[in-house]
Amino acid sequence: MPMTPTDVLHAVGRLRGVAARTPLLTSSPVDDLLGRKVWVKAETQQRTGSFKFRGAFNALATLDDRARAAGVIAASSGNHAQALALAARLHKAPATVVIPADAPAVKRQAIEALGERIITYNRRTDRRDALVEQIAHRDQLTIVPSANHREVIAGAGTVAWEMLQEVPDLVAILVPVGGGGLAAGTVLAAHSHNPGLQVIGVEPATADDTRRSLHAGRLVPIPPPVTIADGLGHTQPSRLPFEINKRLLADVVTVPEPAIADAMAYLWRYYRTAAEPSGAVALAGLLRARDRLPDGPVGVVVSGGNVDWSAYRTLLDTAMERVDRERSDAAPVLC
Repeated sequence: MPMTPTDVLHAVGRLRGVAARTPLLTSSPVDDLLGRKVWVKAETQQRTGSFKFRGAFNALATLDDRARAAGVIAASSGNHAQALALAARLHKAPATVVIPADAPAVKRQAIEALGERIITYNRRTDRRDALVEQIAHRDQLTIVPSANHREVIAGAGTVAWEMLQEVPDLVAILVPVGGGGLAAGTVLAAHSHNPGLQVIGVEPATADDTRRSLHAGRLVPIPPPVTIADGLGHTQPSRLPFEINKRLLADVVTVPEPAIADAMAYLWRYYRTAAEPSGAVALAGLLRARDRLPDGPVGVVVSGGNVDWSAYRTLLDTAMERVDRERSDAAPVLC
């Protein structure tokens, strides 16, 4: 059956009292700079530090007792793995997570702290999905993909549902795009609220698999991308969210690497939010494509904050200098 907004509503019920209802942040200086009200959804404050917990918990909540007892497995750059590990612990289910060998240390450490089994792979040479299927078949585990799963998409859609409960007059919502699950969940929630509300996907210019696929009308693979936004480094969109996004996503904006770092600087300075590069991509899209949006208030999903602090400080120091230099004549005053 095709997914509908009802799937998101069911997820809202399952997540009530379990997932954090994350805050919507505002900044007068940024509103003045962009000439519109901007609402930032801080999924940095979600359990496990990203929106991924919503989909992982919702997926496990729909498994039968036998499947949960046998265990689950997923591949992830880090955030979905963390989310699955916690969701599995809450459901008293064993979990195996398959992560890149070069995943940020902070993400690996968080998974290890939850005590789940970790298997690493080389993202440039190994066939990740084939490895997951092999292990799942061998150990009789249920695969819970990071995006290509109905209940994961529905759980992700609860982010936008919460935003629209608080700010029903949004004209657009910008979301980062990796596998496409967050964008797909967002468009389902948004179109049930207002079919005219635009959902804009944002991805790194070096990882523009969704933009290319949407333009072609089919899945278009790209070589393994190099980007600071490690969570968005996919080689092609996931099939189920792509079919939803192909119908409902209004546009995809791509952003260069310096713009992602600049958005991290804006988020820290004006919203006091430490976002990982993948989490800051949507704000980078707003800062670069503001003229392509309809007039009115917009929402921006900051999808995660699991940063490696050494790399974060380096990126932030450089970006702060650049942002200050570019805005020295008319920089907003923090208040």
